[in-house]
Amino acid sequence: MRSGSIDRRTVVFAGLAASLGAIAPIRALAARVPGAIPILAYHRFDPAIAGPTTITVRTFETQLSQLAETGYRVTGLRDAAAALRRPGAGAPSQAVITVDDGHRSVYTVLFPLIRKHRVPVTLFIYPSAISNADYAMTWDQLREIAASGLVEVQSHTYWHPNFNAERRRRSPTDYRAFVDDQLQRSKAVIEARLRNRVDMLAWPFGIVDAELEAAARKAGYTVALAYEGGPAAPGADLLALPRIPVSDADRGARFDRLIGVTRPAVRP
Repeated sequence: MRSGSIDRRTVVFAGLAASLGAIAPIRALAARVPGAIPILAYHRFDPAIAGPTTITVRTFETQLSQLAETGYRVTGLRDAAAALRRPGAGAPSQAVITVDDGHRSVYTVLFPLIRKHRVPVTLFIYPSAISNADYAMTWDQLREIAASGLVEVQSHTYWHPNFNAERRRRSPTDYRAFVDDQLQRSKAVIEARLRNRVDMLAWPFGIVDAELEAAARKAGYTVALAYEGGPAAPGADLLALPRIPVSDADRGARFDRLIGVTRPAVRP
């Protein structure tokens, strides 16, 4: 994948309602928080069986429908970060899809869906698992999905540590060296394997503080994502952007609340 290909791609859900066949006309009156961008966080996917971090195909497509219905367009994370750097720029309503870990279901279940609906995704992986763990994707699979131009592969550190636990058990000097290695080695391996620019990061377990942000900045990251916190507001800290963890139960009014949408009351 050519460096920067995703950030030039903006996918608008024109016609998605027709393709899914189960959605009402766009409700122009649905209210959204001005300028806020919901960055959705997913992990695993299954054709029909849900789990604590597993989304079914039906739910994922329903969520895509709701984004379209309420006027959101799905963009790459780079485009969203650029909009958040410009508070008050009046950018159209955007939403971002991110996926953590590199589970094999990203390739077997999600990839066909994003090709079908032409939606961009940012995938955060920890390289120690790739082509090693039985639950993880392979480097060949990552190359294939990256070559589609719809998936940008970025860093989730090298082996997904709990930085709070590591800080407690290491000396300050050892801890700083450990953090630098996790951030720098992941970036170097992904760039060498996939030949794409790696400058975005998802913090494992959402753990982030000023010291970790400084380490990420030193390692060359320009955008980093926390976990939870609702839609990202313009002017937010780009090295600790909030995300919205998504479950299989998040449909209808529950999903509306997650993405910051208020529907007009229906009169009898």
